[in-house]
Amino acid sequence: MTVARTSTTAGAATERPIRRRPKNRKAQIANVAAEAFSERGYHAVGVDEIAATIGISGPALYRHYPNKYALLVHAATTTADALQAAAEGALEGMAEREPGDRLDHLISALVANTIENRKVAGLYRWEGRYLEAEDRTRIRDVFVHVTQCVAGPLRELRPELTSVDATTLGAATLSVMGSISAHRTTLATRRLGALLESACESILHATLPPAVPADGRNAGTGAVRGLAVTSKRELLINEAVKIFDRHGYHDSSIEEIGAAAGINASSVYRHFPSKADLLAAVFYRASDRLAVATSTALSTATGPEDALRTLAESYLELSFRNPEVLSVYFAEIGNLPKNERTNLRNVQRLHVEEWVHLVTTVRSELSAPEARFLVHAALGLVLDIGRLVHFDTREESRARLHTLMTAVLLHQQQKP
Repeated sequence: MTVARTSTTAGAATERPIRRRPKNRKAQIANVAAEAFSERGYHAVGVDEIAATIGISGPALYRHYPNKYALLVHAATTTADALQAAAEGALEGMAEREPGDRLDHLISALVANTIENRKVAGLYRWEGRYLEAEDRTRIRDVFVHVTQCVAGPLRELRPELTSVDATTLGAATLSVMGSISAHRTTLATRRLGALLESACESILHATLPPAVPADGRNAGTGAVRGLAVTSKRELLINEAVKIFDRHGYHDSSIEEIGAAAGINASSVYRHFPSKADLLAAVFYRASDRLAVATSTALSTATGPEDALRTLAESYLELSFRNPEVLSVYFAEIGNLPKNERTNLRNVQRLHVEEWVHLVTTVRSELSAPEARFLVHAALGLVLDIGRLVHFDTREESRARLHTLMTAVLLHQQQKP
């Protein structure tokens, strides 16, 4: 360590260390910020907190990044760029190899990259809404490019696939990989890699039902059926989830939610003491509906495999009817008070365990943690591919996603 000599009153010399700024300080700040944003959300994390974690002051952090938004952009683009570099690096020099070999090599590289960056792999997935349009487009283009890196050799391997089918299967493989960022189940790295590669293989060899072009009448949210909600409490919950999804929790106001429900802000507080209570009510209402749908699906099943298929259909139908709930749950649960967050995650855990029990019954070679990864992957497909098809509620669209879910859960594939 370099030292400096200083004089004391007695004329003696003492040594004190000179503190030097680490050469990788900027990268260190970015890593801490990315993990914090991924764990608790962009708005819940302060610059001073990031600085304190590293052991520096806020002003010292600003020497590297002008504001918190710059940190978010850097974290999100770094994650996306690492995925693109992994894809392009895997394909480099592989042009003369068979498409199956190229595809296997590519999937292995992408899986390894995702596992290595698991703590931040979901950053863009959940926090992308807070990026400005130009930054959001740039990162989205990276994911489109990586999806086409998968779709290219896949179409060579399976020439019967349409461009839409190959793109859907490519996007589904990235969704399966990225699903590991949404939960904390642990598994040895080698086993996790093999499990994800196997799940991706099932996706890539799945035979999708034919896609039906949207005609502008039946796509999207579909026709409105049934009677309108008249309860002010239920109406507030219904409007809140849409606004939270559109603007994000922190940029949504009680006044806006009240106006959408046709009541003033002061009246909202008669039903919900705070915006956080309203957010919690959104999640509890969704959990209640899911519990009913799960119970109904299990009660009509003829066996564990049939139960999984029925559960997948039920989850799809419920999710496509209320797509905003999925996005809001994963993006905003960190904004709840700790006790509410714990309660809701326990509810979700119990729901996942119903699926895990069925998967391990059908596939006895899997341990419970392995099955848990696959269940999260299947559920994640509903959000990711649902977004890709704009939550088209037609039966044909849901059938394609159902095929992907069962491919992951049951490892059923039809190889060419």
